[in-house]
Amino acid sequence: MDKNDMSLDLVSSNNEFHVVKAHPDLILYIDSLQKKNAEALSFYPKQVFEREAEKGRLFLGLLNGDPCGYIYVGAHGGDVKCHQVCIQYDARRRLYGATLVQALEDYAKGSFSITLRCGFDLDANEFWKSLGYRCVAVQDGGVRRMRKINVWRKQLMPELFDDIEVEPANGKADASVWRRAKS
Repeated sequence: MDKNDMSLDLVSSNNEFHVVKAHPDLILYIDSLQKKNAEALSFYPKQVFEREAEKGRLFLGLLNGDPCGYIYVGAHGGDVKCHQVCIQYDARRRLYGATLVQALEDYAKGSFSITLRCGFDLDANEFWKSLGYRCVAVQDGGVRRMRKINVWRKQLMPELFDDIEVEPANGKADASVWRRAKS
């Protein structure tokens, strides 16, 4: 499959879901959905999405022709980074996120692995585990959110050594210390 010509389809219960790389509302939709989910996602300025769209690194999920989610991936290479995945709230838990991740995995063919970071307090950790990703590290997050970050990785090609899997962090983020210090 050509990396610039991506179209995956999922048809279920009278809903048609397609993954595309070009759409008139691509940038506006992604920027808007990112802002609506600001507590769960890292922030990227709109200009980043404009640049990455030109490079073919944004995949948009369309449900019955309307945008309902996206995935933002890094450059194709040895380890492909997944920077963001987001499905709008009313379309979650219906396999659409898994279809977007399949688009990422198809894009990453020929690479050794896919790596991503996920806040320890997000339901998305179970999603990544269910898709065969393994938690390989837990890192400290930023000062504002005061949360741990689980690093997930999926090997796409055999490597000399398998990843050492660690127990993902879980719990609730507590930014009250940051808020008190700020005031």
